[in-house]
Formats: sequence, C-alpha cells, structure tokens
Amino acid sequence: MTLVSTAALVERARTAGVGVPAFNVITLEHAEAIAAGAERAGLPAILQISENAVKFHNGRLGPIAAATVEVARQAGVDLSVHLDHVEDLAVLHQSADTGISSAMFDASHLDYDANVAATRDAARWAHDQQMLLEAELGKVGGKDGAHAPGVRTDPQEAVDFVAATGVDALAVAVGSSHAMVERTAALDLALIGRLATQVPVPLVLHGSSGVADEMLAAAVHAGMVKINIGTILNVSWTSAVRDVLDADPAVVDPRTYLRPARDSVADVVARLSTVIGGLT
Repeated sequence: MTLVSTAALVERARTAGVGVPAFNVITLEHAEAIAAGAERAGLPAILQISENAVKFHNGRLGPIAAATVEVARQAGVDLSVHLDHVEDLAVLHQSADTGISSAMFDASHLDYDANVAATRDAARWAHDQQMLLEAELGKVGGKDGAHAPGVRTDPQEAVDFVAATGVDALAVAVGSSHAMVERTAALDLALIGRLATQVPVPLVLHGSSGVADEMLAAAVHAGMVKINIGTILNVSWTSAVRDVLDADPAVVDPRTYLRPARDSVADVVARLSTVIGGLT
C-alpha cells in the first residue's frame, strides 16, 4: 500500500461499483490529514492539488507535489496524486516526472469546439507522460461554468466529447456547484444513470462538498466514480483553527492550532471515504 496511479484507483472503484474520493491538498498538513483519514477508513483516496493551490505556492508545483507524493508513498493505504482544474498549460506541463499520475484539464469556459480542441491537445500531452486526463464538458453559465444553477450535461454531447478528445474521465454537471458551504445540492440521479450507461469513461462529480452523505452514496450507486471534495475540508480546518485562537488569543506557535486542524480534516476524510468508497 503506497503511491499508485489514479487510473488504477479509478478503474478499481468502477469495477467494484464504489467511488473513490479525491481530496484537495493546499499544504503539507492537508496531505497528512487526508492520508491519516484514508488510513483510518482503510480505503484508497486521491490527493489532488489544484491550479489555485499552485498559485498559492507562488506558481511552483514542484515543492507541494514532492511533499504530497512522499506522504502518499509512506501511507498505509493506496493513494494517488492528481493535478486538478488546470487551465494553464504551463502548470500542466510542470506535472511531468513529479509522481503525479493524472490531471484535470479545464477548458469548460470555452465554447464547445474550442473546448474540444484544447482538451484534445492536453490529452495527447498527458498520454505521452503516461498520465490519465480528466476533462469537463461545460456550457457558458457564469462563474461556475458547467456547475452554474440549472446547467446539466447532455449525454449524447458527452459521448461525442469523449470520442473527439480522447479523455480518460469526464466531470459532468448534474446539480452540484463549487465552493458550497451548505450541503443542500440536489443531484439529478436519473441523469447520472443515463450518463453512466452511455459515456464510456468514468464520471467525476465536482462540487461534492455541497452534497449530503446520503446523496453522495446515491450518486455513486447511480454511476459516479471519482468524487471531488475540497470546501468541506476548509470549513473543518478553519473552524478548528478559530476555536484554538478564540480560546487563547496569546497562542503564537502554529503547531498549537495546525495540529487540531489537521486532526479535524482527518476526521472528515475518514467519514467521507467510508460514505464514498465503502459501499456494498
């Protein structure tokens, strides 16, 4: 049990009829928390670093990737490392030879033909690196793109998009939205079922922090495979830090508040890993 490829984890989950959670990494402590939570659940997971996280690290993917990959290598369960929501090809290309085995290239803000062309080029590059490439089929719909309220992925368009681009996984719009802090999203389970039947590659759910546990489990049963989770970890992290600092404003040692923050995120990861990957 160690660092494995995202392709292996996704295929294993798809074959078993379960999901594999993909948790966002911002700092080393996030990676440690995700590994600890996955180990507690006894289930595999994906550690994903977004382009926004790379920007937070001054545009350099290498250091946070090296730390995250090493955490995965030393874990007691199978973990992979994924580069998420990349729009800048320069950032995508930084992932070569880092231990990152997959990437999500996001051209969903473009019109359909431009999305196809850009995504096809990114897929070719990724495949040359032996990496899985995930993409998103979106429509212009405001800040959230494919996940704007009311926007849904058309199954036939999704089939055509996969054929035209050669991608290995597809994020689809079925009712979730990014950055939700309340778990009130209502997923279109019937649409998920149709997409899972017709689209030949594994489906990915973005914006999963806004989806309640029971609906996440139902989405996996309906055919979702990779389940992306970020905001709910940040809510837990920040709450734990705030509790420590509110209780003692004199605290200056960051370890005093980072330790409970890390533990809090591990708790969330363990629970959600079981909801998503522990289905029978």
